[in-house]
Amino acid sequence: MIDGYICKIATIEEMEQNWNYLIKIHPDNNAWKIYKDEAIKNMQNGNTIVYYGILNGEIISEATAMLSNLDVKDSTGLVDETTVYLSAFRTRKEYQGKGYFSKLYKFVETDLKNKGYTKLTIGVEPNEVKNIMIYFKYGFTNYIKSAYESEPASNENEEPIEYLVNYYAKDLKERVN
Repeated sequence: MIDGYICKIATIEEMEQNWNYLIKIHPDNNAWKIYKDEAIKNMQNGNTIVYYGILNGEIISEATAMLSNLDVKDSTGLVDETTVYLSAFRTRKEYQGKGYFSKLYKFVETDLKNKGYTKLTIGVEPNEVKNIMIYFKYGFTNYIKSAYESEPASNENEEPIEYLVNYYAKDLKERVN
């Protein structure tokens, strides 16, 4: 464990705190308010598990495990009773590259494996080469498919944004990295 850093499943109160921070740092992007409402509703409904990495009381990294195919667009091959789709990987900029997210990822993977899940899936845009390299290192090397995703417009004067995503899987029967 990195001194003062813990990994845990988020509470609703922690989610409120973290989403309010994200909204504050994105003041011109209304999509974050939509994401907040969806994230909290999904956690309350048992459709997701949100994980936080907390350093000295401050949430600095996060990941979300999506357990329901209702919340994943074109979920074929991405979510089912034994497969979890991972999303919302974030680490605050000043803490990136210091091993915090790696610790959180290992915690997430172990927790999901202990809950009986046997496969993890993830999506990444083809131009996010750094993230692709990280995910390959974590074992996400089995290509599933490519599809277009969309996100809400940041304000009422814009159209929703559409982008290509490649999806990969990792079998949890393999050794945890």
